[in-house]
Amino acid sequence: MMDLTNPGPGTGSLPPRAHVEDGLPTLSLNGDWRFHYSDSLAQAPEGIESEGFNDVVWDCLPVPSNWNFHGHGAPVYTNVQFPFPLDPPFVPDANPVGDYRLAFEVGAEFLAGALLRFDGIDNAGTVWLNGALLGTTRGSKLPAEFDVSGLLRLGTNVLVVRVAQFSAASYLEDQDAWWLPGIFRDVTLLAHPAGAVRDVFVHAGYTAAGTGTLRVELDPPMPGAKVEIPALGFKAPLNGAALQGTALDVGVVKPWSAESPSLYELRISTPAQTLRLNVGFRTITVQDAQIKLNGVPLLFRGVNRHEHNPDLGRTVPAEQVLRELKLMKQHNINAIRTAHYAPHPFLLQAADELGFYIIDECDYETHGFEDGQWAGNPSAEPQYRAALLDRMQRLVERDKNHPCVIMWSLGNESGKGENLAAMAEWTKARDPERLVHYEGDWACPYVDVYSRMYLKPADVELIGRQEESPLPDAIQDTHRRNLPFILCEYVHSMGNGPGGLQEYQDLFDKYPRLQGGFVWEWIEHGIRQHTPDGEAYFAYGGDFGEKVHDGNFVIDGMISADLDPRPGLLDYKKVVEPLALSVSHDWRTLTVRNKYDFLDTSHLAFIWRVESASGRITHGTLLVPVTAAGEQTGVVLPLEVHAELAAQRVLTISAVLATDQPWAPAGHEIAWTQQGSPQAPRPALLAHGAPDIARQGHVLSFGPATFSLMTGELSSFKGIALNGPRLTLWRSPTDNDNGKDHAQPGSPRPATTWEDAGLPLLEGRLQSMAHDAGELHVRVRYGVPVARHHVDVDYLWRTDGTAMELSANLTPSTGWGRTWPRVGFDFQLPGEFSQASWTGFGPGQKYPDTGMAAQLGWFSASLEELEVPYVRPQENGARAGVSQLQLATERGGGQSLTFQGTDFSFTLRPWSQEVLSAARHTPDLVADGISYLTLDAAVHGIGTASCGPGVLPPYQLAPAPLSFKVLLS
Repeated sequence: MMDLTNPGPGTGSLPPRAHVEDGLPTLSLNGDWRFHYSDSLAQAPEGIESEGFNDVVWDCLPVPSNWNFHGHGAPVYTNVQFPFPLDPPFVPDANPVGDYRLAFEVGAEFLAGALLRFDGIDNAGTVWLNGALLGTTRGSKLPAEFDVSGLLRLGTNVLVVRVAQFSAASYLEDQDAWWLPGIFRDVTLLAHPAGAVRDVFVHAGYTAAGTGTLRVELDPPMPGAKVEIPALGFKAPLNGAALQGTALDVGVVKPWSAESPSLYELRISTPAQTLRLNVGFRTITVQDAQIKLNGVPLLFRGVNRHEHNPDLGRTVPAEQVLRELKLMKQHNINAIRTAHYAPHPFLLQAADELGFYIIDECDYETHGFEDGQWAGNPSAEPQYRAALLDRMQRLVERDKNHPCVIMWSLGNESGKGENLAAMAEWTKARDPERLVHYEGDWACPYVDVYSRMYLKPADVELIGRQEESPLPDAIQDTHRRNLPFILCEYVHSMGNGPGGLQEYQDLFDKYPRLQGGFVWEWIEHGIRQHTPDGEAYFAYGGDFGEKVHDGNFVIDGMISADLDPRPGLLDYKKVVEPLALSVSHDWRTLTVRNKYDFLDTSHLAFIWRVESASGRITHGTLLVPVTAAGEQTGVVLPLEVHAELAAQRVLTISAVLATDQPWAPAGHEIAWTQQGSPQAPRPALLAHGAPDIARQGHVLSFGPATFSLMTGELSSFKGIALNGPRLTLWRSPTDNDNGKDHAQPGSPRPATTWEDAGLPLLEGRLQSMAHDAGELHVRVRYGVPVARHHVDVDYLWRTDGTAMELSANLTPSTGWGRTWPRVGFDFQLPGEFSQASWTGFGPGQKYPDTGMAAQLGWFSASLEELEVPYVRPQENGARAGVSQLQLATERGGGQSLTFQGTDFSFTLRPWSQEVLSAARHTPDLVADGISYLTLDAAVHGIGTASCGPGVLPPYQLAPAPLSFKVLLS
């Protein structure tokens, strides 16, 4: 019987050690295993550990995998709350159990000694080999190794593992992710004969003189061992002083950094084997309240990364990891926090090579205890200390040789307690050359970095100025004020957003103490599902019948579950550009400010182009002097650039990779800037006298248009069915609209406020409609059921017989709430109008506090391309700063309509706001043969209130009088 209520660590496993290529034989035990699923431990079969147990009728299950993805049980998503009663160390009787059996063949090379390694079992495992109990595992995302020497035999061996989904250890893994059980990482047999090296710890430092230092800890010490770095011509025996831990001088080296990840192969030779590992020479310190690498302050352009695959769960192929990291590099990201557990070892290997700063986080979070005022929290409970120290030790020992790891994190959102202090104390004693991070104890008594989450920019600025509220203890307060500051989570990237990225980055650039942040989060955790007719969509919490779940809060990433960048990632790339480029208004000079920490600009090429409505006019390359990190250069632009300065032209200058890099080809854009304007003056109507006016039934003909005498709305234009305009103040709530502003505790959700104000139910009542001197005057009062507040809109139509000019003047009454989501005018067109071309910002969406990636220019997109397919449908796809919009029935021909104005936004969709607001998943969005166009005169920002501050004041839309003018042709 499994003991699932023991709060201690696993049993029977060996002391943790580093993952190192040691030159000895290995055998992967990944593949198809026999598998049996039970709803509870009481229902699980008995005697499975016996070699003679009959498993022929069992299913087959691939290892590694999460069994939920193979037809057994169901995924469960929670953020803070546990999916079972909070009653540590007990777990429910209804606790799914998976039994695994594998028969495998072993050769003679393993009989002199061998280890069995599990890289990840979620949550509690019991392991037998050839009928003998090896031990138990706890700590789902950390390795466990067992000595199987003497138990292995030549030929067939039988390995058996029983896994329970929940145990006392589950109280340590409440990590804002799907609860996914199983053997989800690799299983490996490793030869380990007598005389083999058990472990190695390589300390590779960098000095101010530009030389490298090397200290090697070998366990056990091996007389006769040698260390070698072939690329440096360095060889030394590991004896005498070296065996006692004295640092050796290896001469001049290229230092490692995320910008220039120089690695050297290091070899350790013993009489029995040769170990190989990559080392990077770097030194991490805290000086002047700054984290410094090799004496240089760092700026983190980071993300939090969970491990997720939409079809495999937490079993993420190496190919995907590599794709993710390359995608990060392509978007100017230089740092990763491994939220909230140790990643698969391959990620750190790739991060060493590609260049990332890693906050390596312990497999620990107890957020669900917060609602009970942290009563019984494992961080403060002595019965959990051994387990927590065990987890920290396994993290550090596994990953200690990776230069990318610059900080150890004790865990996430686990309150306070002496166990955390003990974890920090052990970590600093074992590895004093790296920093210790933990956000949950704001007094920072045992960490090296002051870290917070989701602060509003004003509070971040106070910390940058070292003017934050003091701690009661003066000594602790002084200690904290001398610590560097990071936002380990910020700008929550859920659905449409995040808004306000630039405000944070401006503070990071301004105050040296503020060393950047880590966006929450990198990847959405959608699970791919299909409707009965085969349409794919991504599922979230509650879609699998869970009684306890946190809905779509698991869909909060800068890339989709299948790695498609969201608009927020494109904005982040722009905001964190490592170069600041700016062009003078006369197109004569370019200023280049190098914001890299280490690199000069020699790896970049600079290109320019000038465009107009007819396309690219001319382009070329620029000669920019090599600019050192932190320096600024001014460049006089060639006369051929200045000569192109004219109205309705845009100059774009880009810094691109000059040569291929491991993560992107030559020509990949790193940074850009623009100058100029694509906007043409709004054309005026031609004076052709009074238009033809006729009345027939409930229809008024006015020049080229017809109007409904019942509503005052346009019903056709030049024979094209065109209904509108109709005032709208509503938008389908974004995830941020549905959030609570962390900067204003107790404030209502914006979407709730807008719904309570009746904005989705806004109705118009025609008050008057009259024509005079060739003008059509329409007054409509818009109100909502029950309430007395209203908005009066005076529409003025003029025509020259060909085009129509609309002027709308909006006057709100008192009694509205603090904000509106938009002031827009809805039109309906035949669904054939599915192509849009516009002048303004593009090609992607832009809202008042988002869309930094949008460029000025001339763009075209299909109706489908205009949409952003967020997993939970919501407001999306607005194009802003528009001066001209043309809608056509097909590319390059057919009927068209053109709207010309000044600085308006538009959305175009094949479904209504009502359908968009009601949809829970993308298949709920069904086109109805109508194209729904909204022209926005003003738009409320997006913010990050899904988990963080709401819309900042400059981007809030308050009810107020407003005018809007557009020319229709």
